[in-house]
Amino acid sequence: MTAKLTAVRSGALTTVQDAGRPGHAHLGVPRSGALDAPAIRLANRLLGNDPDAAVLETTLTGCALRPDRGVTVAVGGAPCPVTVDGRPAAWGAPVRVPAGSVLDVGAAVTGVRSYVAVAGGITAEPVLGSRSTDLLSGLGPLPLRDGDLVPVGTPARPVPPSGTAAPWPGPPGELVLPVRLGPRADWFTPAALRTLTSAVYRVSPHSNRIGLRTEGPPLERASTGELPSEGMVLGAVQVPPDGRPVIFLHDHPTTGGYPVVAVVAEPALAAAAQAGAGTPVRFTAG
Repeated sequence: MTAKLTAVRSGALTTVQDAGRPGHAHLGVPRSGALDAPAIRLANRLLGNDPDAAVLETTLTGCALRPDRGVTVAVGGAPCPVTVDGRPAAWGAPVRVPAGSVLDVGAAVTGVRSYVAVAGGITAEPVLGSRSTDLLSGLGPLPLRDGDLVPVGTPARPVPPSGTAAPWPGPPGELVLPVRLGPRADWFTPAALRTLTSAVYRVSPHSNRIGLRTEGPPLERASTGELPSEGMVLGAVQVPPDGRPVIFLHDHPTTGGYPVVAVVAEPALAAAAQAGAGTPVRFTAG
């Protein structure tokens, strides 16, 4: 029989995430999936899982889980304290959690999102080929609540021994986002485009899985007209009426009517997932 995890403490926002469900934008379904994809791949690799096996993504405050059978877990992403029944355990390495013990994933010390991978992966029911929670469309499992049961699969490979370590990238002290201007850069003044790639913005506390909002100098529009809704891609830098850029993340809407001044290269978005409120943000042309 396979294990189940009981959510003893669900945390501020804990969701099931995997590689997401790309290819359904024409149905109005965003990609979803883990915001820090390299983190879940590394956590899964430490356990012998498939790289994109489903994990739990926590937000700022972590979570606590009790397995009904012994499991091996790896906690990565944003650094945080990890304990098993109150005793310190390793972060960023495999940890054995006996049946009935409580794994506590604490609040992020730096960064925003920690990832709890379990040997065998989380086996929530897939929807459109993914187990990911999509906060915008409501597809996939609901965010974790106290008392919820989380199913775990059977490990496909031998589980590496506890203590196996790997180097982890640290959360950014400054978020540098390479962008390619367009497709609606001509809706902004030349001064606005210079501001975009020269000013220092900061991550807004109103950011979420849908978009990273920024605080800083507004971008002046050259056109005051209205756009018909058009397709939006992951990493689109949309500019709402207040002029502050918003970077679309994995749960973003698939269409929108505000102009997109630029698009962030996808590899840079993992760092955006770990940039906490107040982190400086710079856009670089490239």
